[in-house]
Amino acid sequence: MRRQTWQRSAVREALSAREGFVSAQDLHGALKAGGSPIGLATVYRALADLAVDGDADSLRSGDGEALYRACVSTGHHHHLICRSCGRTVEIEADAIEEWAANVAAANGFRDARHVVDVFGLCDRC
Repeated sequence: MRRQTWQRSAVREALSAREGFVSAQDLHGALKAGGSPIGLATVYRALADLAVDGDADSLRSGDGEALYRACVSTGHHHHLICRSCGRTVEIEADAIEEWAANVAAANGFRDARHVVDVFGLCDRC
């Protein structure tokens, strides 16, 4: 269990107040605008820790930037993400789970982990 610091709590609260995914820089900007003295490097570390601990979802944008949002689901899950507006839907993907396990086993791997995010355009865009 990680030590709970005021910085980590501030990042968790700021992330929970946001809709959709946000970059560390954007979240840092919002915290600074609210008067927080928190540093950008601390925001990056806190977001990475939240993602590892399952308290935040993390994905890579089209240009490779890490984006985060407060985790809605517990446990392993996947997303559909709109490339235009960022709308995100959590999806069940049993076929992907089976495929990943089979590919890993066929290649002599065990305890395989994976991340699958599907990007497209939502019906609103």
